[in-house]
Amino acid sequence: MNYKNSLSKILLTILTVVISFTSCFDGDLYQNPNASERATPSAVLNHLTANMVLDDEMPYGAAHRTNQYYVSNYSYYWGSNYYNWTSTVERYEILRYAVKLDEEAQRQYDEELNIYQALSKFYKAYSAIWFSQRVGDIPFKEAGDPMNLTPKFDTQQEVYAEALTLLKEANTVMQTLITQSSAYSVSGNAVLDQSGDIFGLTNLQWQKVINSYRLRILISLSRRAEDTPNLAVKEAFREILNNPSQNPIMESNTDNLAYKFNAAYNPYPTFNSKSYTYGANISKTILDITTSTQDPRTFIYGTPAPAQYKVAAKPISDFTAYAGASTNTPQAVLNAGTDTKGTTDEDQGEYSYVNYKRYFSSQDGSSAEPYIVIGYSEMCFNIAEAIARGWVSGDAESWYNKGINASLQLYGISDGSTIVVGDRQGGTLGSVTADPGTFLNNVAYKGNNAGGIEQIVTQKYVSMFNNSGFEAFYNWLRTGYPTFQEGGDGIGTADKKLSRRWMYPSDEISHNNENYLSSIQQQYAGRDVVTDNTWLNK
Repeated sequence: MNYKNSLSKILLTILTVVISFTSCFDGDLYQNPNASERATPSAVLNHLTANMVLDDEMPYGAAHRTNQYYVSNYSYYWGSNYYNWTSTVERYEILRYAVKLDEEAQRQYDEELNIYQALSKFYKAYSAIWFSQRVGDIPFKEAGDPMNLTPKFDTQQEVYAEALTLLKEANTVMQTLITQSSAYSVSGNAVLDQSGDIFGLTNLQWQKVINSYRLRILISLSRRAEDTPNLAVKEAFREILNNPSQNPIMESNTDNLAYKFNAAYNPYPTFNSKSYTYGANISKTILDITTSTQDPRTFIYGTPAPAQYKVAAKPISDFTAYAGASTNTPQAVLNAGTDTKGTTDEDQGEYSYVNYKRYFSSQDGSSAEPYIVIGYSEMCFNIAEAIARGWVSGDAESWYNKGINASLQLYGISDGSTIVVGDRQGGTLGSVTADPGTFLNNVAYKGNNAGGIEQIVTQKYVSMFNNSGFEAFYNWLRTGYPTFQEGGDGIGTADKKLSRRWMYPSDEISHNNENYLSSIQQQYAGRDVVTDNTWLNK
């Protein structure tokens, strides 16, 4: 299935913006000099925004098996649950186009300060963090030089330092253009680029995205906050939070960086899989959390398990009627217990399926919640965690509750609202009345302590259901929350443990071997394996 906005490809073809490379991130930023004269910043931005999210990160993509939001019982249609990863992909294309965006913006604006410079810095940082989170050290500072085919690796600490610098500069550019009078000043409430930005955000909303993303990166450094004075993690967090006029952050779900689907160019990812709904179950990891707390999002995420509502005759409002499949269980065992006959008449499956009515019924994704790339709910939890850790002053409980309520609002859940419940083929089983008050009482904040931090990260995990790429998994690597399924044959690794990182891409190994070997020796004692933690999580 093609999830990308093909408009970007059409525009780039018409404008013949050709940027080729021989190694994914070896600094090959070759371009057609004739074509580059006809490029526009808007066209380059369109490519960046349309291709920011990979297919694997989309709803019910491979990322969300890794995040343990759903479990595949049929590999042909829904992939493998194994964590026996090998080489990763990378996001050097994002870096190349971010460099290109800056070049074209300077050409168009005569090197004057402009909004595209800010987004270029944002996407450079985004590409580096995305890749470094997966492997560790990467070429970054030298990676955009076409004359250097063997760029040195920057340490992960250096990558994070450079990315945070770029993002701070990006905020400064936006702040200057929005608040000060100049030749290229912009209105904060004006859409940044109507044709180039598929997210359709205003200038001020983009500034909020940049700063909220800074908060994500800073909280991801929680394990290194004490031994990296050059990063000044706590101080940087405080600087953003204590100066909202200079560093505006998201204020509601309307500020979310949300991916837009449409039937013509990028249909909702699961729409064409609706004939194979038997192949995916909701994960035990997520349902154990939501059912135990009487979270009304339970009725949103999945169907009741046929063995519970059909065989045991439990009402669909009974939280114990919703049961998740464990990633620990071998896929063959899971498949043997599912219904593959194309009808639900005889289905007595043990586990909950994906909610058909929400995630399979609309080609344009209108029946589902938006796919969030960087969101307000996550930001609230990040701030709550920083307060709970003592980084900044404030009311952690308030931010914790804001994060939960923002997530509930995203699903249209309020006190007394009606949620229609269906089976795995979209047949209606009835409806339930949402009771968020009971749920909120069950997850009342325990205070600025280890228990409170566990609650914050766990509720952030629930709020990220099938969105935000691999962020839920990275949070688990960092904190150990929530408890992920591991230790069973279904994990697919030699020790039955979850992998901690990905291996480097073969192109980097082949084309930049000397620097690669040196970096692997420095980081992992010469072993490029998935069982080691990167510097970030050591």
